[in-house]
Amino acid sequence: MPTLRSSSSRYHSSSSPSSTSSPLRRAVAGGRRSVSAASSSSVSVAMPCDDGDSKQTSEGDSESLSAGEGSDFEDSLRRNGKKRAAKRQLKPTPAKLPKKRSQTVRANGQKESEPPASDLFDAVKGAKSDMQDSGDYPLTASGPSWKKFQGSFCEFVRTLVYQCQYGLLYDGFPMDNLISLLTGLSDSQVRAFRHTSTLAAMKLMTSLVRVALQLSLHKDNNQRQYEAERNKGPGQRAPERLESLLEKRRELQEHQEEIEGMMNALFRGVFVHRYRDVLPEIRAICIEEIGSWMQSYSTSFLTDSYLKYIGWTLHDKHRDVRLKCLKALKGLYGNQDLTSRLELFTSRFKDRMVSMVMDREYDVAVEAVRLLIVILKSMDGVLTDADCESIYPVVYASNRALASAAGEFLYWKLFYPECETRAVGGRERRRSPRPQRTFFYLLLSFFVESELHDHAAYLVDSLWDCAGPLLKDWESLTSLLLEKDQNLGDVQESTLIEILVSSVRQASEGHPPVGRVTGKKGLTPKERKIQADDKVKLTEHLIPLLPQLLAKFSADAEKVAPLLQLLNYFDLNIYCTRRLEKHLELLLQQLQEVVVKHAEPAVLEAGAHALYLLCNPEFTFFTRVDFARSQLVDLLTDRFQQELEELLQSSFLDEDEVYSLAATLKRLSAFYNAHDLTRWELYEPCYQLLRKAVDTGEVPHQVTLPALTLVYFSILWTLTHISGSDASQKQLLDLKGRMVAFCELCQSCLSDVDSEIQEQAFVLLSDLLLIFSPQMIIGGREFLRPLVFIPEATLQSELASFLMDHVFIQPGELSGGHSQEDHLQIEQLHQRRRLLAGFCKLLLYGVLEMDAASDVFKHYSKFYNDYGDIIKETLTRARQIDRSHCSRILLLSLKQLYTELLQEQGPQGLNELPAFIEMRDLARRFALSFGPQQLQNRDLVVMLHKEGIKFSLSELPPAGSSSQPPNLAFLELLAEFSPRLFHQDKQLLLSYLEKCLQRVSQAPGRPWGPVTTYCHSLSPGENTAEVSPQGYPRSKKRRVEGPSRQHREDVSASQEESLQPNSIPATPMLTSTAVKSGQPLGASEEMEEGGSSELAFPQGLYLLGNPRSRSLSPQHFQTPLNPSGPGLGKQLTRLSLMEEDEEELEIHDDLSEDWQGSGKSSSSSEHRLDLLDSTELNTEDF
Repeated sequence: MPTLRSSSSRYHSSSSPSSTSSPLRRAVAGGRRSVSAASSSSVSVAMPCDDGDSKQTSEGDSESLSAGEGSDFEDSLRRNGKKRAAKRQLKPTPAKLPKKRSQTVRANGQKESEPPASDLFDAVKGAKSDMQDSGDYPLTASGPSWKKFQGSFCEFVRTLVYQCQYGLLYDGFPMDNLISLLTGLSDSQVRAFRHTSTLAAMKLMTSLVRVALQLSLHKDNNQRQYEAERNKGPGQRAPERLESLLEKRRELQEHQEEIEGMMNALFRGVFVHRYRDVLPEIRAICIEEIGSWMQSYSTSFLTDSYLKYIGWTLHDKHRDVRLKCLKALKGLYGNQDLTSRLELFTSRFKDRMVSMVMDREYDVAVEAVRLLIVILKSMDGVLTDADCESIYPVVYASNRALASAAGEFLYWKLFYPECETRAVGGRERRRSPRPQRTFFYLLLSFFVESELHDHAAYLVDSLWDCAGPLLKDWESLTSLLLEKDQNLGDVQESTLIEILVSSVRQASEGHPPVGRVTGKKGLTPKERKIQADDKVKLTEHLIPLLPQLLAKFSADAEKVAPLLQLLNYFDLNIYCTRRLEKHLELLLQQLQEVVVKHAEPAVLEAGAHALYLLCNPEFTFFTRVDFARSQLVDLLTDRFQQELEELLQSSFLDEDEVYSLAATLKRLSAFYNAHDLTRWELYEPCYQLLRKAVDTGEVPHQVTLPALTLVYFSILWTLTHISGSDASQKQLLDLKGRMVAFCELCQSCLSDVDSEIQEQAFVLLSDLLLIFSPQMIIGGREFLRPLVFIPEATLQSELASFLMDHVFIQPGELSGGHSQEDHLQIEQLHQRRRLLAGFCKLLLYGVLEMDAASDVFKHYSKFYNDYGDIIKETLTRARQIDRSHCSRILLLSLKQLYTELLQEQGPQGLNELPAFIEMRDLARRFALSFGPQQLQNRDLVVMLHKEGIKFSLSELPPAGSSSQPPNLAFLELLAEFSPRLFHQDKQLLLSYLEKCLQRVSQAPGRPWGPVTTYCHSLSPGENTAEVSPQGYPRSKKRRVEGPSRQHREDVSASQEESLQPNSIPATPMLTSTAVKSGQPLGASEEMEEGGSSELAFPQGLYLLGNPRSRSLSPQHFQTPLNPSGPGLGKQLTRLSLMEEDEEELEIHDDLSEDWQGSGKSSSSSEHRLDLLDSTELNTEDF
């Protein structure tokens, strides 16, 4: 076997010089063919070798390949071609192989001259230069003309060997030189040559393996014929026959040795080096082909010395290579005759194969599971229980292909062996339901005892492809559930019912459960036919049994609710076509009994929906179902009227009466949601009940909650009737009055002591305000204009206050404390998100004033993990509605937060507080939300800066006082928006700030930190970014120290001194590569010397802009910077000490903001630079 390279050269693409001998001469040494003849008829090409050999290159060897110094294989081939044309002699041909000739003879007896090799070499060199320039070559080219090229190319190599296998294949010249050519090309630095030659060499090797296999078969046949002839008697034995067979065997042996020499040369010269090539396509080709060699010629290749290459490549970092490894191994393990020779490999690499089930690439993980299934079937006892337990949880994976593969593994490991051992014979197995029942018992045991998941629907979906017929055995399922002497516990019964409902849904609908991803776009006609047949079968079987199941489990809410969902998957027409009305009557009776007996929302919802499915006017049994529904609602309404009178007349109700009234209201509310109960006139009694609850507070909250929902549904059903016909003005006004009265009740409930009532009132009020907003008249419904309702300012303020008190609360303020379970906290978070979404919809649809959005936006950064997606979407929609107003709202949010912090902490040391740092992060997120459209947002950003400057100087310090204005620290927040400004606008804002500061008295020698920080952010060229042409940020390779950097330090030293140590480090200055032409020559030379392939600009490039901007500094605004001022020297010392440590933090900030140049041109060069310095919205940070 070839010696492996060191791990340092695992992936390489450069050539490795070695000795000048031919690959075949090293491989076939000692054979029948002489070494001298082989060397004289071969082309001397350097072979890749070990790293230790590659470091020692003979200087006098002019024929070795050295791609690193500019020479290539064609130079060697050119020289050897000339030598061969001059020195080569005709090789003698065996008498039995007349086709083995290396030269063609003309009719007149003269030799045909070989074509000049210079044409071929020139063509190869030209192709090399073209491929180096373009990077495209046929194997990777796109287009219809190249789609079949690879297959045709591989077929050409196969046909070449097939046509030459009886004569020309064993001639020294063609194959020897072809292998030498491919070996040299495979070690080229040109990817196109290396890729194409490797593919050709591997396909040539595959064809040679087939020829070797045929030779092996011919040798075996020859040996049998020889033994048979030799075993004959002396009178029957033919010496000529024996001599002919011996000669044939020697010929076959010679051919086999030559083929093995060719294969060894290809393996050592190409595969050993290319299976670890830097290009994953080349590595995949090598692994795919060695797998085919092992399967077709296992006697020679299925050894540990070859298997180790596949084992090592299982750790490859590219998915295609790992996938080829797994497919190759699956073909090997699938052959029972080969498994005995894989024991050592399995023991060595089994852990890796099991761990690949958790591969990050789903297709690789699926193939790994399928490989383990093959191992499980072919090799008993190899996979331990620990190995299998690591695969079982994958049945609940979100990817359906992976989950289905894991389900198949689970079936063959746990279910199939037990089911087979319980079955006596094939016929009995088909007739007896015993194996099917065993399957369901095992399924129950696995789901309950493993405790891996709470929903059996995902387990059923995982097993559906491999155990679908067993899961469709609804007869066995229902018989298990209806047995009287069954030994099933409560949890097992609930699980079995869930399995029944899941299998029925899977057979009827054909799509996986919620959250599981599938790659199929639709069903084929055959699958739709199977689905329709299954739906009919399950309906015919379950219609008679559903009333029995409801009767047995009617007392258990957890079991009866999923049973009522079975009607969703029935073909209800069968009730009519098969004359099963008697079972419908029994179902309606059980349904009424379940509704009267239970008050759980899940049961009532399922019952109301089941009755809704049956109440279709198209069914012939509609009158029966409608009559049953009327009876049920009459019963509930009469009971509600009696209990309501008792409540209104008496001032006290015991617990049983309260529970009974609340349960009746819940039942009516659930049915009012799915059915039109307007004719029972439930609005007035419920409104009286709510009025008493608001006025006196004597109504329990259990009664108030369903009463609110009832009134809400009553208003919506009335609106449905009015919207569908020409309603009178009286009807519209009556509905408007009811809606306004209910809104007043909900507004009063917002201040209730019970939080559930408050949240329910907020949700219903938000929905009603949205429904009756001005949007309702759109679409030709102008007649509904009298119903439009605009909330008053008091109601809007109460809604905003409720949002602040119930949504934007810290985790420590939750009512349940730390003892709450995770699912309860998730439920609470879901409810808060629902409240926030309702409020945001009111903002976007114009029901509430848009300024109220500031109460939401100011919590964007603080509650980003909980509500970031909702607030981000609201901000995006608000900007689409009115960009200018949205910008003012963002500024208003910052003002509100600053004012609150100022009132709590005072003006002293405000910018050092953690809350102020959070405000700065919020301002940064707001700045990122403007996106890369710098020109479109120009006026908005300038307006935002001016308003911010006015706010910072709105409150002046007392006359004669040298203290800074209390709102001056707001300028530090405003500095986060400075990167969105053009250079011209920065200069205008600096002038504007100077005029505003002239009205403020300031002690000389004591600069104000916020002013200097803000002025520094407005300095020309500050906060620009270097981006690639694609718009992605580039990380700094090293800090470039040059004349421009030194000049910048001299000019803007005062600006650097104005930085505060406690502030976020300023974003380092980078420039887009789109302005390469404007870079000084010195900077370009520095970057070339640094070895970087990407052009990087020094940070002082902004000095190339407007010369006037160099003179602008904070000193121009009568705010002199004195480095020796009190406290400033200490700050500067801290800053200088922190500068180097914070360099990585600055680079991280650069990358997180996703800078991107907009690429728009302008008339002036300075304007063009401004546009390229714009930033792009980062979806990760925003």
